[in-house]
Amino acid sequence: MTRYTLWKPAIAAPEDRSFWLKDAGGGPATAPLTADAICDAAIIGGGYAGLWTALRLKEQAPDLKVTVLEADFCGSGASGRNGGQVHTWYAELDLLTKLVGPTEALALCEATAEAIEELAALQASGSIDMDLRLDGWMWTASSRAQEGAWDGALALDRAPEGPRLAPLSGAEIRARTGSAASYTGVVERRAGTVHPAKLALGLRALALARGVTIHESTPVAEIVAGPPCRLRCPQATLTAGKVVLAANAWASAVPELRRYLYIVDSQLIATEPVPDKLEALGWTGGESICDAQAHVLYYQRTPPGRVILGRGSGNVAYGGKPDAGFNRRPGGGADNIRELRRLYPELADARVEHDWAGPIDCMAEHLPVFGHLAGQPHIFFGVGFNGTGIAQTPVAGRILASLVLGRDDRWSRSGLVGLKRRTALPPEPIRYLGARIVRHAIRQRNDAEIENRTAGPLVRWLSGLTPGGGQQE
Repeated sequence: MTRYTLWKPAIAAPEDRSFWLKDAGGGPATAPLTADAICDAAIIGGGYAGLWTALRLKEQAPDLKVTVLEADFCGSGASGRNGGQVHTWYAELDLLTKLVGPTEALALCEATAEAIEELAALQASGSIDMDLRLDGWMWTASSRAQEGAWDGALALDRAPEGPRLAPLSGAEIRARTGSAASYTGVVERRAGTVHPAKLALGLRALALARGVTIHESTPVAEIVAGPPCRLRCPQATLTAGKVVLAANAWASAVPELRRYLYIVDSQLIATEPVPDKLEALGWTGGESICDAQAHVLYYQRTPPGRVILGRGSGNVAYGGKPDAGFNRRPGGGADNIRELRRLYPELADARVEHDWAGPIDCMAEHLPVFGHLAGQPHIFFGVGFNGTGIAQTPVAGRILASLVLGRDDRWSRSGLVGLKRRTALPPEPIRYLGARIVRHAIRQRNDAEIENRTAGPLVRWLSGLTPGGGQQE
């Protein structure tokens, strides 16, 4: 009998929670699992991927008994800690094409465009108040080295209604963001920003309303493979016909998945509300903005006038296991504050009221993977979102639902299914030491290139060794 031991998550202390979770009043709304129970499909993880999978299952099989087990509370992980940027997979079209071919790549991109419309419909109907603002997603350059980062995606952009990505001038960037730091780029106009925690908590409420059972404060300590499968929790055991592992970075507890995953963190800050200053700069909309640094920088203005800004910190989890240090980094977000002042020197005296961090599950291909564990056709997984999931997890839910239900359709046949085409990573301690060296080199290269300087040859060589190349969190 095969058993999988899962790690006890490092739950963030209240003071280390994200601004989003504090603002939305996030916390448990359902009781822990305290008595043995049975269901048809059990989902481990109450974030976007887990909740969307639960919703898709109920859409397709309304009588299916679906139970979500969440170690903390729904949205407390990556789903409630991110930068709130909403954009499609068209930005990754070149990566998708390389992995799954041009036809499916475009189909997946369109599926994420449809997911954005689904989010818009949920907000318009009053189902979820998520502060969704589709004012555009800007992918920009603020140094010579960043120019053209989007060329690969732009060359393949064949959206049915015309190119999804459009060139963006420096004048438009400055007029819409109030910053002169970035001077060229592309924009996805039907994209934008969302309040991540409101979305996660809204998905929880929607799942409950549609008959999904949710138990928060219920970490899964062990999966005993079936059928049926048994999920051992602190106070009780859940028996399930099928299991979905949608635990973000914590899925790396499974050795089979850990071979392909590397866990890093992203650090974010939130300023005090400064609406008058932002309006004086001309920044009044809900655009999401990022630049093309290797450790991508991303930011947005909230409706009340806070600036949320995030960037990869370079922190790497040894053995793929994030600890409490991944909830909040030392230094109060000093690197991010420096970047905020570079972008907006006019905000030099704006007080930073919140700083937090969060672990991110990454794949070398920078795209998620789905499937079932080797020899375990009843235990499924969806991992490796690389920090991009708001419009992608609704699609992930479709893939996982088809796999769980045994459907033979476009979703179960997706090229994103299966680990065979993915890049396995070196074992520890080589992986950790190598990642630390490479990510340090990336930071040095970023710091040089942002000033239009050229990093030394050793730094350039080391920074190019990152798995899969391209942008990193």
